[in-house]
Amino acid sequence: MTHMAAMTVGFDLDMTLIDSRPGIHATYTALAERTGTHIDADLAITRLGPPLAQELVNWFPAEEVPAVADLYREMYPAIAITATPALPGAREAIAAVREAGGRAIVVTAKYEPNAKLHLEHLGIQPDAVIGNLWAEQKAEALREHDAGVYVGDHEGDVRAARAADALSVTVATGPYSADQLGALGADVVLTDLTAFPGWLTGYLETPRA
Repeated sequence: MTHMAAMTVGFDLDMTLIDSRPGIHATYTALAERTGTHIDADLAITRLGPPLAQELVNWFPAEEVPAVADLYREMYPAIAITATPALPGAREAIAAVREAGGRAIVVTAKYEPNAKLHLEHLGIQPDAVIGNLWAEQKAEALREHDAGVYVGDHEGDVRAARAADALSVTVATGPYSADQLGALGADVVLTDLTAFPGWLTGYLETPRA
């Protein structure tokens, strides 16, 4: 395993490590009440992954989106954190990287302070948390931390891994099925993170050219 001794594995947050749908649904519902604007929270949680502004522009005039996004982020901790569970295998996946002598980092489009609140609440402690990055932007953080693998659930996560020259490992716990993730060009497709430790062991035991 010496060739991977300094391995860093990046993980996406929403729908990869955490099931953020209940908390986000509750926050959108509260935001709709607060602003008097209709938001279809059921629809919004089917397309998690991209930055908040990309969703809000469906419900608010573009010029209002920055202020509404700030309001959402301000309301979010009190509403969303306790409502959001870890996905099956999330803790074990982070632990597996550590046990292999590697570093586990979280790279997410979510507002960084709120991303950290989720992880603290769930007792998940990655080596670093980098927020506010989406798709190819995530590659900046992945390269900075020399991540060789990026684990996510979305097309944007496959693009992030590609842009960082990292292995794209995906889980079918978000909006895309296993078949769709494969078609998007993911290198590895897992049903969920419970399969990750076994995959990692095999990956580390495979000789590299």
